[in-house]
Formats: sequence, structure tokens, C-alpha cells
Amino acid sequence: MRVLAVEDDPRIRRDLVTALSAAGFRVETASDGEEAWFLGDTEEYDLVVLDLGLPSMDGLAILKRWRANGRDMPVLVLTARGAWVERVEGIDAGADDYLPKPFHMEELVARSRGLVRRAAGRGAAILVAGSLTIDGNRMTVAVRGVPVALSSLEYRLIAYLALHRARVVPPTELLEHLYGDDDAREANALEALVARLRRKLGPGLVGTRRGFGYYLEADA
Repeated sequence: MRVLAVEDDPRIRRDLVTALSAAGFRVETASDGEEAWFLGDTEEYDLVVLDLGLPSMDGLAILKRWRANGRDMPVLVLTARGAWVERVEGIDAGADDYLPKPFHMEELVARSRGLVRRAAGRGAAILVAGSLTIDGNRMTVAVRGVPVALSSLEYRLIAYLALHRARVVPPTELLEHLYGDDDAREANALEALVARLRRKLGPGLVGTRRGFGYYLEADA
């Protein structure tokens, strides 16, 4: 899952990248309001972690502009402002959750996972699709109760397909949400990844609709 972490404090920004990456997210960062607004308005993210106290443009102003432009990705607001008035303003501006500083990274990761699941219409941390079970908290996968060892990229692929299993996911969308800017982001890299995943999970789990994309078999 692709996350934009917006934080001007370098230490907190590094900690966000470390914690969210370890939890299976692909993390991009922004350190000022103008950059954050542009990225959130032009790129597709599964989640934005947004600090309110930013240089060049306040986080609340960014959030209001995103929502006014129809950007509906989940947004988790971070702020050192502890007054309930600011919390209400953040929610009214379109925030989906609110976490005051200082906070524990474990809580941020848990809230982030929950927001992504709910945005995809999946409330439970454990996703079950036929013979496939995905534990989003432990980042584990099992087929018919037997654990399957996956790489981080393979896990992100099957987890994304599971979250969006009601539809066929285009290759371009998967490339955007799975690969970082420094990684190979070509169709043949994705095809190779899918092939490796199929070998590990067995046949009949990951389907292809030629010309449209990949999907998780509903009765796998």
C-alpha cells in the first residue's frame, strides 16, 4: 500500500518511514505544505499521514483543498496541538483519524492499517478469501492453514489484491502502489512478481483478465 508521510521534523519523518515500511507500506515523504498538496492532488495514495504544522502551507489548508478537489484518500492527522478545538477542525476539514503528538509508532501503524482496510471496505485485520488467509497485523499469509513465506513485495501484492478483491486491478495501479521510485516499474517486472507469487500460493488464487489486470479469485 502506498502512503504519503507529510512531516517537517526530519527525525519524526525518518521514524515514520522506518515504522510504516516495516509494516509493509510503500512510503513517500514530503516536508512542506506546497509539496504535500501537489503530491496529494496529483498522485494516488492509499493513505496520507499529515502533520498540521507545516511550512509554506498549513496542514488544514492542504486537507481542505484536497477534499474540495475530490481527493478522498484516508488522511491521518498528526499535530502537537492538544486542544479539542483543533481536533474538531481537523475532522471537519476531512480528516479520517487524529493522533496527537507525542505518539507511539505502534499506534500510528495500527491506525494506518485500520484506515486502509476501512477505505477498501474491509474492517477485519484478518482477510479470508476461500483457502487464503492474510493476517494484516502479523503480515503473514497461509493457504488452507499452511503458512507461506513471501517476500515483502509478494506480500504487498497479495494484500493489495485481497483488499480490492471486488474488482480487477489494472497493472498501472499495481505498479504505482507496489514499487518505489528507485525500483523497476515496468509491466514485465510485475508479471514476474505475479508468476513467483502463483508458484508459492498454488494455482487458482491470482487470476488474470487479459487486457485489464489481476484479481483474487473469489472462491479460491
